[in-house]
Amino acid sequence: MSLVVRACGDGSLPEVKTIACAAHVDARGYLSETYKRSTWRDQGLEFDIRQQIQSRSVKTGTVRGLHFQLPPFAQAKLVRVVRGAVFDVALDVRTGSPSFGRWVSAVLKEDGLDQLLVPRGFAHGFCTLEPDTIVLYACDNEYAPDHERGVRWDDPAVAIDWPLTTMPAIVSQKDAGLPLLADLAPCFADEG
Repeated sequence: MSLVVRACGDGSLPEVKTIACAAHVDARGYLSETYKRSTWRDQGLEFDIRQQIQSRSVKTGTVRGLHFQLPPFAQAKLVRVVRGAVFDVALDVRTGSPSFGRWVSAVLKEDGLDQLLVPRGFAHGFCTLEPDTIVLYACDNEYAPDHERGVRWDDPAVAIDWPLTTMPAIVSQKDAGLPLLADLAPCFADEG
């Protein structure tokens, strides 16, 4: 397995990684190994899958997020697109971190084989760029509803540059009601 690991976006949040996986291509298509614990550890990446989640978004412009979980159920997420494309975002929510409130993004596509590794202490969300998009994310901890938190996707202080200039966002009622970053209780204070 061959991996290319690099900081996401402009590198301002080096903890968030884009991971490109090699593909073996022939006349049938391709085969790509997207995760192998020993290879990841050789690259200095610690990530053990405890849960996998798949979402399907029917329409372009669907926004999911920005979600995270509090300790002791905090989650790192490994995100990849199975079909379609997304504008994927990681937002630093670690109280006391010098990069608190900053975000990075990556465009993930089904044919790109890139994955985004979002560490614990970061909220995650995405906007679909194509209809009928399927996203698969592996988590290193299980879903714990009592520890689930989030930040409103359109928080003006965070100012994420969502690719929604020609369409309205499609957002769940739950996500639309998430608090602004400034209204979050302190979290991940020891991890900044």
